[in-house]
Amino acid sequence: MAQRLALQRLLSLPTRGLLAPHSRAFGTSAGRKNTFNVQDGSDFQDRVVNSPKPVVVDFHAQWCGPCKILGPRLEKLVAKLEGKVLMAKVDIDDHTDLAIEYEVSAVPTVLAMKNGDVVDKFVGVKDEDQLEAFLKKLIGA
Repeated sequence: MAQRLALQRLLSLPTRGLLAPHSRAFGTSAGRKNTFNVQDGSDFQDRVVNSPKPVVVDFHAQWCGPCKILGPRLEKLVAKLEGKVLMAKVDIDDHTDLAIEYEVSAVPTVLAMKNGDVVDKFVGVKDEDQLEAFLKKLIGA
């Protein structure tokens, strides 16, 4: 009981002043704001197809080893572009309908979309140089 009260008191304290002067508070990085998980078909329509910015769509699966390599690599490069391109992550097991609609037959499959149209795509893992070239082509740099 005493431990529970002590924990409640600790959790109710204001966070300001508890951090050391040189520490940073936790928050989302700029890169994470440009990357999002697709929730459903209408979310895909709103955030990908209707996006005013180019979007990289990463079709992946939790059980896919190469996806676990490609995903973070791609996210890092999208973050470096500071909002010039967005990244949508689509789990094919949760969104089979989207995978079928976009003819995804293997994972990882990455689509480059502009103005709602697929303008480029690749299947499999790529190294950072190839990914940078793919992204630069998409944004026209």
